Amino acid sequence: MSHKLTDGGHVMHVGTLARVEGEGAMHIEYRDGTVTDVQLRIYEPPRFYEAFLRGRAHTEPPDITARICGICPVAYQMSSCWAVEDACGVEVPEEIRLMRRLLYCGEWIESHALHVFLLHAPDFLGYDGAVEMATDHPAVVERGLRMKKAGNDLMDTVGGRSVHPVNVKVGGFYRYPTREELRAVRPRLQRALDEALETVRLVAGFDFPDMEQPYEYLSLRAESGYPIESGSVVTSSGGAFPVRDFTKHIEEFHVAHSNALHAHLDGSPDPYVVGPLARYSLNADRLSDLAREAARDAGLGDTCRNPFRSIVVRAVELVEAYHEALRIIDGWTGSGPASVPVPPRAGEGFGASEAPRGVLFHRYVLDEGGIIRDAQIVPPTSQNQPSVEADLRTMVQTWSDLDDHALQHRCEQAIRNYDPCISCATHFLDLTVDRG
Repeated sequence: MSHKLTDGGHVMHVGTLARVEGEGAMHIEYRDGTVTDVQLRIYEPPRFYEAFLRGRAHTEPPDITARICGICPVAYQMSSCWAVEDACGVEVPEEIRLMRRLLYCGEWIESHALHVFLLHAPDFLGYDGAVEMATDHPAVVERGLRMKKAGNDLMDTVGGRSVHPVNVKVGGFYRYPTREELRAVRPRLQRALDEALETVRLVAGFDFPDMEQPYEYLSLRAESGYPIESGSVVTSSGGAFPVRDFTKHIEEFHVAHSNALHAHLDGSPDPYVVGPLARYSLNADRLSDLAREAARDAGLGDTCRNPFRSIVVRAVELVEAYHEALRIIDGWTGSGPASVPVPPRAGEGFGASEAPRGVLFHRYVLDEGGIIRDAQIVPPTSQNQPSVEADLRTMVQTWSDLDDHALQHRCEQAIRNYDPCISCATHFLDLTVDRG
């Protein structure tokens, strides 16, 4: 809906933006051919999880923080486990790390498949949503649902259930799945890997607007392999620091128009980006040969700075997640303990992992009895909020000749490039454009 103001300005209202998670609004002011203000207003009430954690036992964060999101609960569980174990001076053995990585692969699979097929592909194929798209492309939607279910099945097998897994604990797992249980999901993962390669070819053929991001990229980088469950921090400008130093480099601050905190990197007022584009651009050399070949065939170079092509990067990461899950299952022995003791002690601990949407940081301060005295959670969407606004500013400035309907669609698509998780439910975003 749009209308003109009495002073000659122009206001456009978008009452509903589907296919994002959470509630927000956007305000754009446009005067004399120049964008003067862009605000992504996240008005969903604060949820106070950091406050909920204070006073709880050090063993509780994996179960509490998993409830922050139904799409990426494993990210919260893994980052919280690393942080608590860091505070308590405990390192888990490699076998536990591998099982954590396998569970995380399941989350990447279900989240990326959901985004690629049901939330983002309709933008490129000209549909309002996946239901409408299924009328003309039933095989594509069915493929996406099968691929997502393979991830859900893997999470069920390793985590006990696919939403808010119950098998994760500080120090490891309550039990390991048996080799027979793991091998039972293997055929579904193998088929899904083949379909993921088809998906890369499909999305690589979409029509992408010409846009490049100049922002700093930030991701984890592990000693080996593509970053998923752990790593240290690297940036596109050559910066590098351990996860326990993230509070020295990343500063959160409040802006009046949002209930989600913004973040600065190393004091710079310029936005930085986390998520698939950053991960790929900083770790393309760590992909498996299969995923690297798929990326090359899709036309991706060693870096990708077009946010609209993030759907291609997510498809490549699907290939990587299936391939990695199969590799872990094929080599799994299950010979070690499923968990190690994590006795409480006073200290401060830090943890991070690569949620599907980007780096998720956790920090906990424990007293000598293991009671949490302070907690800090820095999710990827709040880190990306300034870059979303910067993208919109550039985009509206570049495509100012579009009519309101086309501009509205381009704005919605630009926001969905980030697969934002404003909370953990799909609601709406209001868009207001004021043209003077």
